[in-house]
Amino acid sequence: MANHPGPGPTLIPTADPDAPTQPQLHAAAATFALLSSPARLHLVWLMAHERADVGTLAGLIGLSVTTTSQHLGKLRLAGVITARKQGRHVFYAVEDPHVLMLIDQIFSHIAPDGTLAPDPQ
Repeated sequence: MANHPGPGPTLIPTADPDAPTQPQLHAAAATFALLSSPARLHLVWLMAHERADVGTLAGLIGLSVTTTSQHLGKLRLAGVITARKQGRHVFYAVEDPHVLMLIDQIFSHIAPDGTLAPDPQ
């Protein structure tokens, strides 16, 4: 048996009251899975900056209106975006401050070339 110097392994407390619950872990994983699509992530980024209708969003991301509408439906069902009807148009937006913060954090940590940006000093 090998002799390892130093203290033993650090155990993660299982009774930590701030530890996420299983339902929280599953919900977070589902949200990250939803945002793992570059098209949906782009849509969320756009809607975090300005509300828009499906035709405008489709043009901005280069997808068909049908495909964009399907992405918007998934995001809306998950509660990531909201939809408000005005006349004949439905405008989509990100209004949840937690989602806005998450999107801001993601893109402030990734450089334009796709590499991880250095931490600010």
